[in-house]
Amino acid sequence: MQKAYGAFLLILFLGLPFLLFAQEDNEPSIDDWDDYTSDLYSRGDQTFTISLGVGFPLFFISTKDGTIGANTYKAGELRPNNIDPPVGGAGTLTYSYYFNSFFFVGGDLGLLFLPTLANNIIYMTSLGGKAGTQLVLGRFEFPVFLTLGMTIQTFLDSAYFGMYMKGGVSAFFRATHEWSFGFTSNWCWYPQWTSEPVKNIDGHFVDLILSARYHF
Repeated sequence: MQKAYGAFLLILFLGLPFLLFAQEDNEPSIDDWDDYTSDLYSRGDQTFTISLGVGFPLFFISTKDGTIGANTYKAGELRPNNIDPPVGGAGTLTYSYYFNSFFFVGGDLGLLFLPTLANNIIYMTSLGGKAGTQLVLGRFEFPVFLTLGMTIQTFLDSAYFGMYMKGGVSAFFRATHEWSFGFTSNWCWYPQWTSEPVKNIDGHFVDLILSARYHF
């Protein structure tokens, strides 16, 4: 069931670009649209972004003493890694509404899935609201944003529902009036807080993803 769920979401991420390429024939081409200035965006401009890439864990903070391999850690310390963390997959669907070239708000639907050392998979599905700003330099745009929302984390027969926070930065090249392409990197904080504080743990992850952004 877990693998089927992950496969469905991955197909959703991969299939949406084909829908986005359905455009009107009378839209302006890049040759007709040369005004790349800091006032490129105005109130009401919108974007839809699809991103796919890789994700991996950075470190974990626990409220309980423990061991990992030959290493030990104290409560509140970073859990050490004496192995290479497994690399998984990451994808996001993002909507943004612009007030001007420098400020935007929107929503973010994300999926992060990671294999474990026992060849199982943990899925982190998240939905949140975001706000950000961006720097525009000619055809290059550099958004910086913060996302806060809720997440469902599933592993085998276990599930956890809680909050998450994500901070990210992107670099885009505005290739045409409708499309820009680039990459995004997110730092993600997924806490697992329970009714027993001694069992709480805070997971920190990072993803590196390629992004295509549709402007309308």
